[in-house]
Amino acid sequence: MLFAQVAKVLLILLLTRRWEPEKLLETGGMPSSHSAFVVALTTGMALSQGLGSPLFAACTVFSLIVMYDATGVRRSSGLQARLLNELLEELRAALRENFAPKPLRVLLGHTYLEVVAGVLVGVLAGFTAFRWIP
Repeated sequence: MLFAQVAKVLLILLLTRRWEPEKLLETGGMPSSHSAFVVALTTGMALSQGLGSPLFAACTVFSLIVMYDATGVRRSSGLQARLLNELLEELRAALRENFAPKPLRVLLGHTYLEVVAGVLVGVLAGFTAFRWIP
């Protein structure tokens, strides 16, 4: 998870030439750190317990739920928050009054590509941890 969060900051720096260390603590973005974390756990269980173990099965189901939530529910709610904030701005401009509701915090989930990148980071992290941690 930490590797994925650091990768986000480095990708932003590489692609936009902006240093944004606060992204270390934010959700969303490329790669999905949630996906990386649960897939690293699942990979570790596969390597230590075997593909037929109940722990691997439970971790697989848990990973699928987390990734489904990241691309579905969380992404939809983030897009809705963005739209509501835009509507509030339009309403504020139309009323020209002291209409100042607090904007919603927009926490977007992940695109499928961000989740796939997180899966790859997680598999790599799982294999690395299994190889180097006794």
